[in-house]
Amino acid sequence: MSPVKTPTELAEAFRAKGLKVTPQRQLLFTLLEGNASHPTADGLYARASEQMPGISLRTVYTTLTDLVEMGELQSVTLGSGATRFDPNVDEHHHGICERCGSIIDLYVDGSEHLVADAGDHFTVRSASIVFHGTCTTCSGVDLSTNTSNNPNKEHPHG
Repeated sequence: MSPVKTPTELAEAFRAKGLKVTPQRQLLFTLLEGNASHPTADGLYARASEQMPGISLRTVYTTLTDLVEMGELQSVTLGSGATRFDPNVDEHHHGICERCGSIIDLYVDGSEHLVADAGDHFTVRSASIVFHGTCTTCSGVDLSTNTSNNPNKEHPHG
């Protein structure tokens, strides 16, 4: 697994592309570092606004889009609502907790050998595997009492 880039490395990558490195972008780089929650743009905006009240949602979206286009961030759509952003750009898959909606990175042995045969009806560009189950934090929670099954929120356990 290759390491997720540091805020300093992301700033250098931005400068190398001729993009401005503003205090707002530096804050976003910091919020993404080590962030395994697969945040949404709105979630990052909320966290950034706590530290820098003047930051705009447009700045968040623009920065995330730039990072994705540069290959420094993955845009992840899991069919459960808002697009998520993943600073782990290694080849990996995801697991979604059916109780709290948290998303984790999973490495699947042999997944690189999967072959899709759709004949002439479909050309595969990429593939991802999404596992559905229960995170370790929720594994002791009684599902019948959990009414907050919302896959669009950030992980509630930290």
